[in-house]
Amino acid sequence: MVTVGLLATLHAAPGMADEVATFLTGGLPLVQAEQGTVAWFCFRIDESTFGLFDAFGDEAAMQAHLDGDLAGALMGHAGQLLSKPPEIRRVELLAAKLPD
Repeated sequence: MVTVGLLATLHAAPGMADEVATFLTGGLPLVQAEQGTVAWFCFRIDESTFGLFDAFGDEAAMQAHLDGDLAGALMGHAGQLLSKPPEIRRVELLAAKLPD
């Protein structure tokens, strides 16, 4: 069962929206390799705003994701790709419908 999640909002720097989209979608294989990440969604909110939603079975899996390759790469490139630091919120998951 999933119990915790992360909701992140990212604002692309001027002229960098396509690069942010490419960077985020390119992170899928990294997240697929994370055993504790139950669900991961990458989405576009508007032309320059993107979002990530991740779901985990427990706090340890969430922390492993935050310490993982994609998070590290994102923080390493945030200065050039984003207009401001990512807004990351921890959420408590009350209910979920996931594939079997």
